[in-house]
Amino acid sequence: MDINNRKSAIQGPFQIETPASIGDAIRRYRAQAGLTQEQLSRRTGIRRVYLSEMESGKDTEQIKRLLTVLHELGVSVSFEKIQWPLDRFAEVQELRALVH
Repeated sequence: MDINNRKSAIQGPFQIETPASIGDAIRRYRAQAGLTQEQLSRRTGIRRVYLSEMESGKDTEQIKRLLTVLHELGVSVSFEKIQWPLDRFAEVQELRALVH
């Protein structure tokens, strides 16, 4: 089995320990949602280039800081797909203003 087929067999939850594990989770859940990076970019207000960097496992300053804090606190994080109520998207819109 090649690596692409092996990755497609992963269902989650994703144990988050590295920027690459964050990227794997984002890419998987975006694909499962049937969204392109451009579509997700428009829905979240996050630049498509930054989404691409996250999906590729780039160690951005924000991700590095988050992982450092979590590791220092001894906190384990995993990503698992859940059904969010549609009204949560309003909260996402509000958070977008903080990101930019």
